[in-house]
Amino acid sequence: MADLKLRDVAKTYSGTVDVLRHIDLDITAGELIVFVGPSGCGKSTLLRMIAGLEKITEGTLEIDGQVMNDVPPSQRGIAMVFQSYALYPHMTVRENMAFALKIAKKSQSEIDEAVSRAARILQLDDYLDRLPKALSGGQRQRVAIGRSIVRDPKVFLFDEPLSNLDAALRVATRIEIAQLKEQMPDRTMIYVTHDQVEAMTLASRIVVLADKGIAQVGTPLELYEKPKSEFVAQFIGSPAMNLLPGEIIETGAQTRVRLDGGGDAISDYPTQSSDLGRRVNVGVRPEDLIQAEDNAIFEGAVDFTEALGEVTLLYFERQGADTAVIAKLPGIHVGLRGTVVRLTAKPSKVHVFSNGKSLLYP
Repeated sequence: MADLKLRDVAKTYSGTVDVLRHIDLDITAGELIVFVGPSGCGKSTLLRMIAGLEKITEGTLEIDGQVMNDVPPSQRGIAMVFQSYALYPHMTVRENMAFALKIAKKSQSEIDEAVSRAARILQLDDYLDRLPKALSGGQRQRVAIGRSIVRDPKVFLFDEPLSNLDAALRVATRIEIAQLKEQMPDRTMIYVTHDQVEAMTLASRIVVLADKGIAQVGTPLELYEKPKSEFVAQFIGSPAMNLLPGEIIETGAQTRVRLDGGGDAISDYPTQSSDLGRRVNVGVRPEDLIQAEDNAIFEGAVDFTEALGEVTLLYFERQGADTAVIAKLPGIHVGLRGTVVRLTAKPSKVHVFSNGKSLLYP
């Protein structure tokens, strides 16, 4: 088991290009932490700094109370699984998984026991004598994971391990990684992905990276239900949360916002009289919009629809806005294109943001 602590960690290239700064994060032994964020936000760089493959410019990394900044990667008790499988093509599955242990001069009995255990966990027993070219992409990725397991590391690092797989294999391998975590509950895992589904289904906690730092840390449900910023609100969830500009016109235990272009939104966010007239953005997730007879938050003609079977997406153009309003209605809805639809949401589902920050969850 291993606890990790990052204190004021920063990464700068050439002394002038800031990639990450002021990273403070505690990771508890046994957690599966997922780093997410837009391309170029530094999530893979942060993972590589933990692994020792990138030098930490400022700050400290501790693993089990020991500062690791200058400790070589091989001595950190860490194993890393990359996007590419990086298997030796001339070696069998067994030989690939055993290679690191042979280099470490482990006894043959230790090697055989470790390989057998990893193969059993990953259901690779029937493939041990095959070459990588005889395996599917998902099986190759399992071998790459198995190669890490045999080393019995304190911490597993996964750098977008499913990005090279097709959709069906991604789902199957994601389930296998979740099952692997259940079988190794004391092992700490840090996982980088750009896929929200992977993050939401695998993570104990999610770390959202943006603007060279940490935007928010929380469980998947916390980030979905209680985003602290417009960025997190729109990054977590698909389709992204709708943001509608308006002005606070009524305060108290609930807040009423008059939306630009008409319509009122009521939120459970309590406000003071000093908030009257304040410009805000109202946030409502597409799945929280429901059809209404009156008191509509939004009313408009359906511009486009996408029937996905279990749900239907309705798109509404907003005059003068860069993005459409999207509603996600359960079931199949046909013949709505061009018709006027009125939508509302429960006050508990209406978020209020000011200057990009949540007034509900500061």
